[in-house]
Amino acid sequence: MKLGIESDTWGSEMRIVFATGNQNKLKEAKEYLEPLGHNVEQLLVAGKAPDFIEPQIEDLQQVTLSKLEQAIAMMPKSELSSCAILVEDSGLFIDSLKGFPGVYSSYAYKTIGPRGILRLMGQTKLRGCEYRAVSILFMQGKKIIKTGICRGEISLEITGNGGFGYDPIFIPEVSDGRTFSQMSESEKSSMSHRGKSLKALSEAISSPSM
Repeated sequence: MKLGIESDTWGSEMRIVFATGNQNKLKEAKEYLEPLGHNVEQLLVAGKAPDFIEPQIEDLQQVTLSKLEQAIAMMPKSELSSCAILVEDSGLFIDSLKGFPGVYSSYAYKTIGPRGILRLMGQTKLRGCEYRAVSILFMQGKKIIKTGICRGEISLEITGNGGFGYDPIFIPEVSDGRTFSQMSESEKSSMSHRGKSLKALSEAISSPSM
């Protein structure tokens, strides 16, 4: 399916269907988009969250576009004209590991987890990394694409009980040395990669010029 170009007209009150199985991501999207008057709900197929086929592509935006195409195919045609579809993909890119796990962050998390990442890095002092996120909002053949980046470093040990994913080993550059897992949800969201991409998305659809 051919996707359209970035939109110049978006409804003031939209039904936004978020194609994700992650309740933490759903909650974060609600925090940014529902105050604008939009209703954000999870895409469910036969009562279940969508199961995406991950393309073997080294570009995060292309992975997110692939998710969008798959989400569009899952939606009944009768609903496509009355709602917007939100997709998001993110990854942890570690400098000393040549960007690994990057677009394979989800797979790496399931197989080796944060502890496996710490083992791969050992005691190296080169611990720079960044979280990247791409959020895409699609409606009636038109789309808005926004990205967010949060620089930081990998900790020497797992710290904190909050967050999800690699949060227990990620220390954002602008923090006071705590990992994302040691922060409150609002504190993390204010500086996170996903928070930045969702904030840019919310600003785009609420702009008078849109």
